Amino acid sequence: MLKSDPVLAQFDTQTYLGFDFGHKKIGTAVGQLITKTASPLVTIKSINQVPNWDIITQLINEWQPSGLVVGISRQADGSDNPVTPRMLKFCRQLNGRYNLPVFQIDETLTTFEAKQMLYDDLQVNASKLWAVQDQLAAQLILQSWLNEQA
Repeated sequence: MLKSDPVLAQFDTQTYLGFDFGHKKIGTAVGQLITKTASPLVTIKSINQVPNWDIITQLINEWQPSGLVVGISRQADGSDNPVTPRMLKFCRQLNGRYNLPVFQIDETLTTFEAKQMLYDDLQVNASKLWAVQDQLAAQLILQSWLNEQA
């Protein structure tokens, strides 16, 4: 799409990638602002608790997002929990590596909700649950953020 064409520019989908960060794996999702819909993508296994930047770079190159959305987990009272600093570091790393805006959103209970949705689907076995629960959590995170946008 030629961004300089004002007729075409109005149809810019403004694609965003969503992330459900974890020490061992990161769920990803993709969504468009124009349709306000998000879909699960892949689960990325971390290497020694370090994000697999090669796969994240592939996703960035493939989808050319306008921004990134990361779910941030906190305690019920709003204070940080043990994983919050690592999530915030991940946000800084995304911004530094890809020079894209990184939006943070509360991810409270998204993994729990994703598991519940998958348990309700009797076709999901334990190995599939491990593979897709983080993708679905990323989808829920990104969908929540898209829903909040004007």
